[in-house]
Amino acid sequence: MEAMQLHTIIIVILICFSGVSATTIMMVNKCPHPVWPGIQPGAGHPVLARGGFKLPPKRSYTLFLPPSWSGRLWGREGCSFDSSGRGKCATGDCGGSLFCNGAGGAPPATLAEITLTAEQDFYDVSLVDGYNLPIAITPFKGTGKCSYAGCVSDLNVMCPVGLQVRSRDKRRVVACKSACSAFNSPRFCCTGSYGNPQTCKPTAYSRIFKVACPRAYSYAYDDPTSIATCTGASYLLTFCPHH
Repeated sequence: MEAMQLHTIIIVILICFSGVSATTIMMVNKCPHPVWPGIQPGAGHPVLARGGFKLPPKRSYTLFLPPSWSGRLWGREGCSFDSSGRGKCATGDCGGSLFCNGAGGAPPATLAEITLTAEQDFYDVSLVDGYNLPIAITPFKGTGKCSYAGCVSDLNVMCPVGLQVRSRDKRRVVACKSACSAFNSPRFCCTGSYGNPQTCKPTAYSRIFKVACPRAYSYAYDDPTSIATCTGASYLLTFCPHH
């Protein structure tokens, strides 16, 4: 049995028999390359795991979330850090540090967002800040709708030219910008006179994201069905779920 599977089983057993209702997020890297998860808490919430670390392929890492915690998680790619944790990532970089320590990731990056409340948890995968790699959130042992959320398609292969972020050698697309960050106009950013759901509608760009990833937010006022809810669950966050 692979170490990752054994680790998953042990965590589930611990959750089942510990008698505590602590919420956990297990991050699993199914990508063929390392991913450096970044974790940014919402305002007033604690930084977890120093805000970032390296997760090699086929490895997992479990975060224990404090009650009522909220925040966002993303995967950084193409990172290189020195012994002091200084360096840079090709996508999702958080100020050139291995440990994000509360800083957010530079767009474009696929975001997993979660908010815990006493009544129920809210979670989603968002492409509002663009896309860099596939992510899926799967709840387990919860009650309610508890649906899956995610973007498992490779948007980099279908990214329109105007949104593409290319590798240093220009040979491949490593991320796909949102139309907002690419063009910085109120229409694409849902700001100004477009700052409400009545005036800010899907665009040709956001529709590409939505068709490829129907279970993810494609722009600021995307259909409310993009938010999933569950009560008393723990969560599996998978990078590159189809690998």
